[in-house]
Amino acid sequence: MMEVSYREEGVASAASSVAGRLVADGVPARLAAGDPTLWGEDAEREAAVRLGWLTLPRYSRELLPVLGGLVERARAAGLTNVVLAGMGGSSLAAEVICATADVPLTVLDTTDPGQVRRALGEQLDATVLVVAGKSGSTVETDSLLRIYERLFTDAGLAPAGRVVVVTDPGSPLEKRAVEAGYDLVLAQPDVGGRFSALSAFGLVPSALAGADVARLLDEAGEVLPLLSRDTGNPGLDLGAALGGAALAGRDKLLLEDQLSAITGLPDWIEQLVAESTGKQGRGILPVVGADPNESGDELVVAIETDLGDVRVDGPLGAQFLVWEYATALAGLLLEINPFDQPNVAESKENTAALLALPDLPAGAPAFVDGPVEVYGGATARDLPGLFAELLNAIPADGYLSIMAFLDRMAAFDAPVPEGADFEQMTDAWMMADPATLRALLALRTNRPVTFGWGPRLLHSTGQYHKGGPQNGVFLQITGAVAEDVPVPGRPYTLGRLQLAQALGDLGALETRGRPAVRLHLTDRAAGVARLLAAAQEA
Repeated sequence: MMEVSYREEGVASAASSVAGRLVADGVPARLAAGDPTLWGEDAEREAAVRLGWLTLPRYSRELLPVLGGLVERARAAGLTNVVLAGMGGSSLAAEVICATADVPLTVLDTTDPGQVRRALGEQLDATVLVVAGKSGSTVETDSLLRIYERLFTDAGLAPAGRVVVVTDPGSPLEKRAVEAGYDLVLAQPDVGGRFSALSAFGLVPSALAGADVARLLDEAGEVLPLLSRDTGNPGLDLGAALGGAALAGRDKLLLEDQLSAITGLPDWIEQLVAESTGKQGRGILPVVGADPNESGDELVVAIETDLGDVRVDGPLGAQFLVWEYATALAGLLLEINPFDQPNVAESKENTAALLALPDLPAGAPAFVDGPVEVYGGATARDLPGLFAELLNAIPADGYLSIMAFLDRMAAFDAPVPEGADFEQMTDAWMMADPATLRALLALRTNRPVTFGWGPRLLHSTGQYHKGGPQNGVFLQITGAVAEDVPVPGRPYTLGRLQLAQALGDLGALETRGRPAVRLHLTDRAAGVARLLAAAQEA
C-alpha cells in the first residue's frame, strides 16, 4: 500500500496549510471523480479530455486478453528482442516497468545514428518493434518505423508480423498500421502522454518484454479508492507537499531513489512534473541523480528511503497513479493547467523549418578547444574558462541544464583494462559518459545541475526550460556523425535530423534570452574526454 510521510517540519507545515484549503473546497473527491472545472475556465476544455488516467486501473484490465494474445504470438514466432520506438510518455513508463521487472527492453527514444545502429544490429530475426505515439505524427517515431520497415524487408522478413502499433484512435499511425497489416492496440484517447503509464503505452511493450502488467494494475487499483478521501490519501499528501513547498519557494524537486527496489522512477517523474508544471513563468524543476545542496529552494523527495524531506513508499503501479494525482494537484495549487504543453511545439516547428533548408545554419565557432567547437556568446577562450563562466551566470534561484544530443549507450563501448573487475569497468564507463559532466560541474556550484538526453528531453523537461521561470543556464552538446543512417522516404538522415532538433531547441531558448552555449564534439570519444578533463580544471 502507498504511504507518504513528511520528515521535515517546514514541509509538514506547508503541506498541512494547502491540504486544508483543498479539503475545504472538496478537491480530493472532485479530482478522483474527474471534475474538469478544478483548474479554472481556461483549462476546463483541455482537462475534460485529459482525465482518463483516473480510470486506467480498471479500464486497462480490458487490455489483458489482448496483451496475452500479442505475447503468445510473439513467443510462438520466436520474437524475444523487444524494441520500443516512442518518445516521452510513450517510452519512459515502459522503461521503468521493464527495468524494475528485470526484463530486457531496448528503448529507442532517440535520433542518434550510433544508438539506432546499435539496436539495428541486434537479433533482427528475433525482433518485434513496438511503435508508440499518441499523435501518430512524431518525427522520431516515424523515422524509426521507416528505418525498421526497410531493414525487415531487405532481410526478407515480413514487417507485418513484427510491428505492433500503439496509438490513439484516428491518428495517422492507426491508418498506417491498418494499411500495412500491423498489430494495432488503440489507447484511451482521454489520457495525456505523460499520464499514460498504466495505459496501452506503458503496458504493451512491457507485456511483450515479459513484465507482469496485471500486477501493476492490481497495485494501482488498491490505491485508487483512497484518492477520493480527505485523510489517508497518499495523492493528496504528496500533492500538498509538492505544491505547498513550491509556493513557499522550494521549487527544486530533488528525487532520491538509491535504496529503492523500483529502477529509474525519477526519470519518469521528471517528465511528468516538468512538462505538467513548467509554464507561465513558474513550475517545479525535477532534479535527478543529484546530491542535495541544502539550499533553501530544494525539496528532497525520496522513494522508499529516509534520505529526504518527504518519503514515498509503495509498489510501482501505485506510485504511477499517486504521482499523477499529486502532479495534477500541484498544478492546481500553482494555478496552471497541468495537462497542456504550450512550448513543446515550438522546437518541433523550428526543427521542421531547419530541415527544409539546403544546409543547417550551424554558424562559426567562438573558439575551439581540441576536439570541441564552442558556439554562442561566450567570452572565455577555453573550456575550463567557459564552465566557470556558465556556473557564474546561474542566478541565485536558478539552475544549469546540460542537454546532450548524443548516443546515451556509447560509454559502454569504452575500452576497459584487461582483467578489470566491475568497479574498474564502471570507472572506465563513467569517464566516457557525457552524463558524468553533470556530477563534475555540480561539485563547483551550490545550484542544481540537471542532465538530459536529446531529443528525449524535448518531450520532457524541454517544456519547463522554455515555459518555466527565467532562471536557467543551458549547455547543449552535439557531436559529429561517423556513420549516418538514412531515413527511407525522407530527404534527411538521422544525423541531420538530430542536429536540426538541437539547433531548433537552442533557437527556442535564445529567443527567450536564456543563456545558452553549444559544444560540438568533432570526435565524440575524444570530445567527451576533453569535457570531463576541463570540468576538473577549475
